[in-house]
Amino acid sequence: MKGINKVTLIGNSGNEPEFKTLADGTPVAKLTIATTESYRLKNGEVSTKTEWHPVIVWRSLATFANQYIHKGSFLYVEGKRRPGQYEEKEGQKKYVTEIVAEQILLLDKKAKEELKDIWRVSVHKQHEEIDCDSRYVVYEAEEACS
Repeated sequence: MKGINKVTLIGNSGNEPEFKTLADGTPVAKLTIATTESYRLKNGEVSTKTEWHPVIVWRSLATFANQYIHKGSFLYVEGKRRPGQYEEKEGQKKYVTEIVAEQILLLDKKAKEELKDIWRVSVHKQHEEIDCDSRYVVYEAEEACS
């Protein structure tokens, strides 16, 4: 039986994307998404808990993130969980869990206005699609669909 590795986050970007281009020309960006939950304690007080999620974005989605996502941007991020590890300078192993973004939806009004009708970027299995008749368009289609 096949398994499913799917993560959906709605929250705010905690930083500007860290964008770079790899030696082979592949764009990649890293950002952090904050999600906050509120709940009521037994004594009636409301408590909140914020969690920070590292997100990795590849290819045209990374270029999009670099152009349009800013610290504080309200985002919908869909992707998959990827555990990993790295070694610090002192030789100590560190374990991390990252989200590899497959879709990003800008939810804040300012971003929607900036992008007009082109506000969703979708990359499925590293294949980019452009559909000028759809409201959900890869950002690179902006001029092609004008």
